Amino acid sequence: MNNLLKQDLDEIHDLMNSTLREGLNYLDQINELPTSVKVEGSQSVNLDELGMGGKKALSEFNQRFKSLMVASTGPRYWGFVTGGATPAALMGDVLATIYDQNTQTDKGHGDVSALIEFETIQLLLDLFDLPKDYLGGFVTGATMSNFSCLAVGRQWLGKQKGIDIAKEGISGQLKVLAATPHSSAIKSLAMLGMGSANLIKVGTLGGTREAIDMEDLKHKIDDLNGEPFILITSGGTVNTVDFDDFEAIAQLRKKHNFWWHIDAAFGGFAVLSPAHDFLLKGWEHADSLTIDGHKWLNVPYESAFFFIKEKHKLSQVEAFQNSNAPYLGDPLDNFNYLNFLPENSRRFKALAAWFTLKAYGKEGHKEIITRNIKQTQQLGSFVENSKHFELLAPVRLNTVCFTLRGESDAARVNKFLNELNDTGKVFMTPTVFNGRSGIRAALVNWRTTDEDVLLVWQLMQQTFEGI
Repeated sequence: MNNLLKQDLDEIHDLMNSTLREGLNYLDQINELPTSVKVEGSQSVNLDELGMGGKKALSEFNQRFKSLMVASTGPRYWGFVTGGATPAALMGDVLATIYDQNTQTDKGHGDVSALIEFETIQLLLDLFDLPKDYLGGFVTGATMSNFSCLAVGRQWLGKQKGIDIAKEGISGQLKVLAATPHSSAIKSLAMLGMGSANLIKVGTLGGTREAIDMEDLKHKIDDLNGEPFILITSGGTVNTVDFDDFEAIAQLRKKHNFWWHIDAAFGGFAVLSPAHDFLLKGWEHADSLTIDGHKWLNVPYESAFFFIKEKHKLSQVEAFQNSNAPYLGDPLDNFNYLNFLPENSRRFKALAAWFTLKAYGKEGHKEIITRNIKQTQQLGSFVENSKHFELLAPVRLNTVCFTLRGESDAARVNKFLNELNDTGKVFMTPTVFNGRSGIRAALVNWRTTDEDVLLVWQLMQQTFEGI
């Protein structure tokens, strides 16, 4: 064995304790750590011939990079709908790394990680009050969740036309309709060979609404003359967290043949708010659902999951099976995640979600959601009644979409946002809504307090007065 590797093996307890101390120091300081830093471009480096061992590697990391780690899991990181990681989620994620299981099969010769993933999916279905006729699995993020759902939808759509797309490839144009799809859904269409430019755009309700105009959707469906299609709908749009009318779409399913996908990456958590659960009424009829755990479930990155109706099990296997791997057995008789989602090698992603669900239950996660919504409404009220800022859309859930009051060109908005983010006390992202440059703050972190909202509001006013 390599001498340095042998030395690290002998000292693994000390190395891991030192590493864990660094992580705990980060968590202890997270309220004071900057939410953004200025970083120079990457430098050209060469690999050491002999290496330096784990202790010196940790020392170099601390010297060069430690101070550049931002509080992206902290209470005032309000960009990209990024949640934090609850204590229990961190426990699960640390163990997932140490155990390093390749989560595959639920029985036979293997490990228990697939059974835990199955159990976690059942817990999540309970959390979202969804029926148990969905199969689910964990993937890296909302992009891969959308990809997985749409891949099965593509296979289903091909079969309606008598084509096994997984084997024969795409022939002809497949019809996909959407009004305000997330960029990851469009990216998925491109990766699936369906063509991002082939999306048939459905009108929205207009004004400050991003939801599907149901009358226009009906016209678009009529134009297809009975041809089957995929419909991508929104369970919370990015800018304004608007929701399509799922009950009305469920009624359309009784008349028309289509695959119904809902991207509810973070909006799905609205079902935990008694004041907002109506927004998701009818979503249980969708063929597939995307939800991202690193957002409002507050687990680390690479914890998204999908739900696909079990009745589509065959199409799912056809889309993802390792058909040239007889050693994996019959995928329909011997369930193996390798035949039900894109990745063959998979991290034990479900464990962080299992830990946080078990630790805090439905009530604990409901409290996070309702508290964040209340805090978002407070920030929205500050903006609405301000002489400096104005809302670009009503606050519907957990996002405040706003801009500078009056004639606010892109340069002025960007100057304000850059200076606000440069304080290191809060992080928000730029956006454009209805042709106007704006700013978007998304509150989904379990650590966020009412005091954080007040602090940010004071910073916003000070920053405005300084530009």
